[in-house]
Amino acid sequence: MTTSLDERLRHDFPKAFTDRVETPCYLLSEDVIAANCRVLDQVQQRTGAKILLALKAFALPALFPLIARRLHGVCASGPIEAQLGREDFGREVHTYAPAYTAAQMERVIRFSDHIVFNSIAQWRRHREAIAAGGRRIEVGLRVNPGHSEVEIDLYNPCLPGSRFGIPAAGLDGIDLDGIDGLHFHALCEQNADVLVRVLASFEQGFGHLLPRLRWVNFGGGHHITRDDYDLDLLCATVSDFRRRHDRIAVYLEPGEAVVLHGGVFVTTILDTISNGIDIAILDCSAETHMPDVLAMPYRPHILGAGQPGELAHTYRLGGISCLAGDVIGDYSFPVRLLPGDRLVLADMALYSFVKNTTFNGVELPSLYSCSPATDRLTLIRRFGYPDYRSRLA
Repeated sequence: MTTSLDERLRHDFPKAFTDRVETPCYLLSEDVIAANCRVLDQVQQRTGAKILLALKAFALPALFPLIARRLHGVCASGPIEAQLGREDFGREVHTYAPAYTAAQMERVIRFSDHIVFNSIAQWRRHREAIAAGGRRIEVGLRVNPGHSEVEIDLYNPCLPGSRFGIPAAGLDGIDLDGIDGLHFHALCEQNADVLVRVLASFEQGFGHLLPRLRWVNFGGGHHITRDDYDLDLLCATVSDFRRRHDRIAVYLEPGEAVVLHGGVFVTTILDTISNGIDIAILDCSAETHMPDVLAMPYRPHILGAGQPGELAHTYRLGGISCLAGDVIGDYSFPVRLLPGDRLVLADMALYSFVKNTTFNGVELPSLYSCSPATDRLTLIRRFGYPDYRSRLA
């Protein structure tokens, strides 16, 4: 059991709040997210870099005003996220996708300030449409930096055979007139020391192109707001890069770092059964509400719980869908679990509700925000049958 994390959870998500919300739900702390954004802004102030919110990790318009006070904009993964960024975040919008249709590009042009292409062919196919768009749009290419230390293949954008980014040899002899910047992304929940090694590989492969460019985007995966993150090394690395390359603009686009520790998932036990092991059935689903638990796999920390056998009573926590493997994991608790008991799962602001599905007709969780500093609990959105029905033909 992680005592320090439990203490943080009890402070940031008091029982007075977790007992009042309807379940299942995501409960997001405005105070924690604001604190994360202050740390990110310190990086901006120290280095001159611009930091963007990755909408793929967290897209909640109700909290955009809070984040937009500090960050320069958003990075989008296509026209829908780009439109959300333009209309609801209201600052810079940077859009990247592995490929765009002509119809998608028409919308991307309408909503984006930067457009990043994954191949020379895609850039050539769409550059006339960009030029005819009637306003200045910065154009970039995503490149493969040639180095990555992501251990899980599913999340490694530089895995051999990856569909992401142009290798250094792919730009040999290419006329890059009209290209304003390069984008690379090779990190996943990693510290600044990994960035140092990735950046060295990037510069070795693409450094000769930098004098003609306006910016470089260092991508996401920077765990900047993690307790053990080396902020000084990050700032020194970015500042040194900018100094060596004539003050070239640098962008970072973290997703998790913006909302790290900024949300929990609250669920209620519906039943307990036994089948060789004690099992608790929850009113939520790993398959539909937290798919990374199954895909990564990822074992979320639960307030007051321990590893199997660590505490007196061990349970397998099962979801409510019909998927046989809809299981969050095995946990131990100091007392027996009973129907009506609530569990609080940590770090559920990031890559959570943005991935929800309505498979099996399982209800979507409600969304709440809170601020212990002002004793405020706010229901942002409650979902129901119309949300399920509207997604069907």
